[in-house]
Amino acid sequence: MGSINIILLTIAFAVPVGLGTAIYLEEYAKNNRMTKFIKINISNLSGTPSIVYGLLGLAVFVRTLGLGKSILSGALTMSLVVLPIVIVSSQEAIKAVPQYLRHGSYALGATKWQTIRKIVIPSALPGIFTGVILSVSRALGESAPLLMVGAATYVSKLPDNVFSVFTALPLQIYYWMGLPKEDFKDLAAAGIIVLLAILLTTNAITIVLRNKYQRSIE
Repeated sequence: MGSINIILLTIAFAVPVGLGTAIYLEEYAKNNRMTKFIKINISNLSGTPSIVYGLLGLAVFVRTLGLGKSILSGALTMSLVVLPIVIVSSQEAIKAVPQYLRHGSYALGATKWQTIRKIVIPSALPGIFTGVILSVSRALGESAPLLMVGAATYVSKLPDNVFSVFTALPLQIYYWMGLPKEDFKDLAAAGIIVLLAILLTTNAITIVLRNKYQRSIE
């Protein structure tokens, strides 16, 4: 449950912020040096080692904000990890929307926000969903940021709320592989299968939604 909770909260935090940032940079921000500087640095952040985000999460969420070693700290930290991916993929999807769609909307008297909400975002949704798929895939396999914010290798009960102590499946698999008994090796193998099943399921759901919106646009 730890991995599922982390993924759901990560998507809930990263997608709205990432999409909003992409909309502002592509539709509202002036094309000047500052905007170009921000875009370049966002692209560079997607290649930053995840351990750096883990240290940032430890300093900001665990200690400064006092969230402790909790699911919420882990999800916020993972949101930082995947946020550049969401922003960049959303930017590319928004840029790919043909200009004539925007011009046609303006010609009918729509405002800029109405055009973005009714024309641009629906047309860009397939590309945005692709970014979500990439984000989920990365978040599911990451363990270093969660270790830095204090994820446990073993918990005796399911988490009660977002402030509960948590573990994640990659950490649990690593812990089982280090134990001497062969039974734990079997548990690790089963954990790998479960992790792959979660990854395939979440990706399949996102792909179905992407294809649905793609067909509705066509």
